[in-house]
Amino acid sequence: MHWSLRLAAGLLRQSYSKELAQCGEEHVHILQNAANCLTINDCLDPDSSRELDQVIEQAYSNMLATRGADPIQWRRFYSDASILRALADLTSSQTPDEQIATSCIARLDHALVIAGAPGQGVWTLIQDLILKIQATCLPQEPFECSPKPAFIPIKPLSDRSTPALATSSNTILKLVNPPSLFVFRSELLERPFILTGHALNWPAMNEHPWHSIRYLRSVAGRGRVVPVEVGNDYRSNDWTQRMMPWDDFLDALEKDSSPTQPSLYMAQHNLLSQFPALREDILVPDYVFTAPQAPATYPFYRPPNNEEELVLSAWLGPVGTVSPAHTDPFFNSYAQVVGRKTVWLAPPTSSVTKAMYPYPPQTPASDSERARNPAANHLAPSMTNTAQVDVFSDQDRDKFPLFWNYAVPEALSTTLEPGDVLFFPPGWWHAMRSEEMSFSVSMWF
Repeated sequence: MHWSLRLAAGLLRQSYSKELAQCGEEHVHILQNAANCLTINDCLDPDSSRELDQVIEQAYSNMLATRGADPIQWRRFYSDASILRALADLTSSQTPDEQIATSCIARLDHALVIAGAPGQGVWTLIQDLILKIQATCLPQEPFECSPKPAFIPIKPLSDRSTPALATSSNTILKLVNPPSLFVFRSELLERPFILTGHALNWPAMNEHPWHSIRYLRSVAGRGRVVPVEVGNDYRSNDWTQRMMPWDDFLDALEKDSSPTQPSLYMAQHNLLSQFPALREDILVPDYVFTAPQAPATYPFYRPPNNEEELVLSAWLGPVGTVSPAHTDPFFNSYAQVVGRKTVWLAPPTSSVTKAMYPYPPQTPASDSERARNPAANHLAPSMTNTAQVDVFSDQDRDKFPLFWNYAVPEALSTTLEPGDVLFFPPGWWHAMRSEEMSFSVSMWF
């Protein structure tokens, strides 16, 4: 395997830019020295490895300390240093054992998840290294795809007129037949609606079943780590996030939930990019690529700032996991793949927004306390887009009177079934609750 590791180190040695030099000449020298040693000597001495550990910690600290701007140079530095540190461990023995291999994959996954692996070719380089390590040191039995079953018929629309929650007065429009792109843009763009069963023919629901824990293990391979939320509600003081082995997370999903243990929830993570095979299991609806105009209710809309103008996020967790009522700045195509999930929606009018009792802006003192989101690069997210009201409870009427007077009459709710795809415009208040183990994909556009 050493020839491929030497090639990886050589590619890093040739890729340092002026942008990375902003991290300091001394720090860059450590990276260059490590890349040179690995390219020429195929190994790294213990002192150089310890220096890499120190600069990785420094890069992470600087990422956390950067407020109001993307710390691109430190994210790039963190990624490159993590790659070189993994290569150092891999070249320390002729054939790395499972412990070393697992540790190296974890380092590389941290670079993908925490830093985003910026830089030309860095993301692909990391993915290639992980596959090489898995194939050489952590082999596993492949998942055998079963024949694709016949298309599952859509359930009859029986109780669609009844709201799912006491905190809503209306239901969400449900369509059996997908509308044309013209109808979507001209009639449906500014209102929520559900395409019932629209995702039933996705590979994720058939030959590559996301309801199969065995398939989810196989598609990732051994040794991977992912970010998870620990706790039932990110508004709570005891809520946190951490990186944990993918296999351990899946083990927790298979076990019965315990009231004495905090729930684990993968929320708003780009899992389909971290595990690219999962991206092939979904079919992004054509509506996502229609480049919609800003709706009248949210004139500040801009599409996601990436090449595809699309952000895919995975939501995977046990029964009872909740996303509190909040707003997002994008159109959302939300596909329910596994399990059922109850959804609550309300329009972004000024009266409704006031009635949601959103959290006030953070103060400088609380800013550092909320730097707790390793699944994203906005390391201190504001809570001003999140409601203090629990929309899944009919209590607290005296505490939140405006909610019952102004939000409830405008709110909609229903329970999504596997295969349903929900569309709703930017700025709308929305909350989700899993009624059983649930796997969903949101598509911001």
